[in-house]
Amino acid sequence: MPTYIHMASSNTSPPTQLKIENFEDKSLLIVDDDDPLRNRLSRAMEKKGFKTMEAKSVENALDLIKKTPPYFAVIDLRLEDGSGLDVVNELSKIKKDSRIVMLTGYGNLPTAVAAVKAGAIDYIAKPVDADDVEAALLASPDSKAKPPENPMSADRVKWEHIHRVFELCNRNVSETARRLKMHRRTLQRILSKRSPR
Repeated sequence: MPTYIHMASSNTSPPTQLKIENFEDKSLLIVDDDDPLRNRLSRAMEKKGFKTMEAKSVENALDLIKKTPPYFAVIDLRLEDGSGLDVVNELSKIKKDSRIVMLTGYGNLPTAVAAVKAGAIDYIAKPVDADDVEAALLASPDSKAKPPENPMSADRVKWEHIHRVFELCNRNVSETARRLKMHRRTLQRILSKRSPR
């Protein structure tokens, strides 16, 4: 099955949605270190007909993949012990026809491209709900995805990016401002505000 990413499709017809009943293998691995989100998503996907397994780390996910490689997978990009891309790579090697969706807390095109090159079929920015995940996992490869119902606003994407860089700079305002090429006071104002919707 060819690797594809929905945003790259030029087809403008409505998406063809496959059904979980059409698949003999309904196994779904959900990899996320956010326990409430992972548990909630797992329960919701079970109700939709998937047979779910859960992992909260790269190490845990790799162990599960070696024992029982799933046909479907939803993998968070950032995990406590490393990158979800390692899990995507390994699953793509072991089960070439697997259908993998990458999750992340911030919109990042280079990461989306890396995820697709590694073997993911789609990329969704958090927060996500089970309907978004189901639509991505079961979308026909030759169809264009529906736009999300509640996408992150441009202000929210910017806020997420600034906070991510701030965390990566160990919460050092001067270093973050330098890397983002922003004035220090402007950055402090942004950091003191609540996240936009």
